[in-house]
Amino acid sequence: MPKRKTTTPLSGVVIGFDFGLRRIGVAIGQTITQTATPETIVNSKDGKPDWTHISRLFKAWQPVAIVVGLPMRLDGSEQALTQPARKFGQRLSGRYHCPIYYMEEQLSSIAAESRQLKQTHIDDHAAQIILENWLEAHTL
Repeated sequence: MPKRKTTTPLSGVVIGFDFGLRRIGVAIGQTITQTATPETIVNSKDGKPDWTHISRLFKAWQPVAIVVGLPMRLDGSEQALTQPARKFGQRLSGRYHCPIYYMEEQLSSIAAESRQLKQTHIDDHAAQIILENWLEAHTL
């Protein structure tokens, strides 16, 4: 059965994140074209993101929404990084005053690896996949 699309009353740039304790992948998407591209990888030390880097991204792109991938097990249950990813999303929303959306993600890093076999870090490509899936599920 195909996933049901939901309507999102937003138009513009959406920023997507693939949260990790050492690296956070970032992708930029557009609601009108429903496309996303990998943007950058933000370093995180001891689970603390480089907020200066993230602030520069928000200033440059001025997104209308934030999408954070929620790492889930294949059976749909939460795993160790699910709650930290949720907390990261809440902090983003609070700091940058944008609505936050979560997208369950399973295997986005593996899918990203298959797209970019020669790249050392694939976190930004995983963020792209998360954001593409969210854009596909949300229409104007």
